[in-house]
This record gives sequence, C-alpha cells and structure tokens, in this order.
Amino acid sequence: MQKNLQQPLGSGFDRCTTAVQAVAGMDLHGRHYVVTGGHAGLGLEVTRALTGAGATVWVGARDPERAARAVAGLPRVQVAALELTDAASVDGFASHVLAGDVPLHGLINNAAIMAVPLLQRDARGHELQLSTNHIGHFRLAARLWPALVAARGARVVALSSGGHRFAGVDLEDPDYRGRPYDKWQAYGQSKSAASLFALELDRRGAPHGVRAFSVHPGAIETGLGVHLTRQDLVEIGALTPDGELTPRFAALYKTVEQGASTTVWCATSARLDGLGGLYCEDCDVAPLIPPTSDSLLGVLPHAVDPATARAWWTVSESLADLAFPV
Repeated sequence: MQKNLQQPLGSGFDRCTTAVQAVAGMDLHGRHYVVTGGHAGLGLEVTRALTGAGATVWVGARDPERAARAVAGLPRVQVAALELTDAASVDGFASHVLAGDVPLHGLINNAAIMAVPLLQRDARGHELQLSTNHIGHFRLAARLWPALVAARGARVVALSSGGHRFAGVDLEDPDYRGRPYDKWQAYGQSKSAASLFALELDRRGAPHGVRAFSVHPGAIETGLGVHLTRQDLVEIGALTPDGELTPRFAALYKTVEQGASTTVWCATSARLDGLGGLYCEDCDVAPLIPPTSDSLLGVLPHAVDPATARAWWTVSESLADLAFPV
C-alpha cells in the first residue's frame, strides 16, 4: 500500500507568512527562475521575493511593455512575450530562456485565468481555462526541460487552487466537446490538472534531479477574479447576500504578500529536499482529506491520485501536441 505523503511537515511557517519571510536568510545569487505572469498579483510578489534574495528571474507576460514597467524597480529581471494559449509563443519564450545557456533552477507556473463566463476556445480549439492554466504550462515545461535538468536540483511549481474541489479532470472530454460548459467546473478541472501534472512530472523527473509541487495560495484579492460578479461570490460561499465576507472564507483570506509565500517556499525551501509531487498550502504540505469533507483546506484524493495523473499525462501530451522529453 502506498504511503500517504500528504501530511504537514511542521515547517514553522503558517498562513500569515509572507513571501519575503519564506526566503529570509537565503542566498539565491546564481540561481535562475521562470515565473509566468511574474509581473502582476501573486506573480509579482514571487518575482520580488526571489530577486530580493539574489535570484535572476525571467518573466513571461502577454504584454511585455506593461510587464517591464511593473518590474522596473527590481534587479535581475528579464521580460519576454508569452501567450500561453499560443504554442508558437510558448516555444518562442522557451527559446529566449534557453538562449541564455544557464541552468534553470525553478519554473513557476503562476499565470492563470478563472471562471470565464462563456465557453471560449484558443486557436487550436482547446477550452480557454484549460489552455491557459494547464496546456500552455505543460508545453513550456517540456520546452524548458534541458535547462531544468542542467540545474541538477530544479523545482517546478504548478499553481493549483482550493478550486480543485469544483471538478477533477475529464479524461474523455477535457475540452467540452460533448458536455455543457460550466465555468466553475472548467476552472476546477484546470486546477486539478495542475496538481496531477506536478505529481506525474515529479515521478518522471526525480531521477533527473527535477522535483515538482503544486500550490494552493489561499483566497487573495487579485486580478484573477476579473470575471466574477458579487452573485458568483455568493454562490460559492465567499460572500453573504449583503456582500460581507463569510466566516469560512475570512479564515482563508490573505494579502498578496502572504498568498505568494507557499509558491516561494516550494521553489526554495530545504525542508522539501528529497520530496516532491506534493500539494502544498500555508507554507507546508497540505493534508489529504476525504471526498466527503467540506473543509476549504487540504487536498481531495482526485487531485493527487497517481493513476489519474499518469492517464492525464497522456491526455496532456495529446492536447499539447508533443511528446514530453521524459
């Protein structure tokens, strides 16, 4: 019987830890990271914490000029165009990073969209949330694989979410070809996809020195919620009908600085040496909770199931139209 590794380590940190605190005392000079969407929201705070500790960061952004302005005050940051729903753009960004001819110590798949109201597709016909949140990142990791292996100790951090509770992955119809579209189900699928990707990538990558983790950052007010109405937030239990934050969600609420901490912790912490494939929250490994649980913390079994992760990998290669080089 497989041992359950989804158990908190007792990291010494908690939900109030900030990204800067998570790397306090670390010297990351000479280390290189890619942060998708690293110019806004949680991504900007991740970039700020990593560069503050000495790291060099490549930021991938849809609008490079806007991104460059956002990171202008930070040292050792390079910005390049990245549209995750466009395979050519992903390949171009990866080529830009690889041209630097340096090992890549971390790939942080941070960029995301959430709850797109109506079914939208990318140019290849893939559902937009899945394309942005998973397929593009899957392709990017594949293209950057040589640099990750060269680091001899790289980490890939995939941003999942407590939203994985909304849905697992549909192995037969991930793109909503024959089933009705639901924005929350589609978002949940994309976030379950992220955690399953990290799980299987870790299994495949560990022999090459590449470990992977998935992260639930918490409930944070960022641009991710651009599509949400007050009624949406009431329906998912975040707000009362009067517009007040519900007690359950208030307990999860974080500042941007706090919300970026688990990502940074997963990318850098020595406490995770020798580990991988884990879903983390609040700067620690999250507990596995039963499918019947209504807890907003912890990870449900469908998001960390090894058999599903292997099957989803095969589906992902088909969706991304590539063979991952590991």
